[in-house]
Amino acid sequence: MMYTIDMTQPSLIDFSPVTVAEEVAQNIRMILATPLGSAPLARGVGLDYSIIDEPAYIAESRLTAAIITAITEEEPRAIVADISFHKDIEEQLTGSLAVVLKYSLAEEE
Repeated sequence: MMYTIDMTQPSLIDFSPVTVAEEVAQNIRMILATPLGSAPLARGVGLDYSIIDEPAYIAESRLTAAIITAITEEEPRAIVADISFHKDIEEQLTGSLAVVLKYSLAEEE
């Protein structure tokens, strides 16, 4: 089964997720939303946000690689299938990159 995380959509923290799929999705969202080095006692968790200062096409490539690496290392229950970015004109003008991630669970394959 394929799951999708759209980082433009708000999400609440669930301290007791019912399913493994909910837990993995929440973990992935936290990895994507955490600047590298900002999590106390877990400085290796997150993404290097300095990538966003690159030109858009370079930033997308470097961020894609960083996301795959971070998820592989921090949430091995997820297998990344696709990473894309919203191409909204407002986001392009503000220089933001909104990630849409598709993944499956390793247990289901």
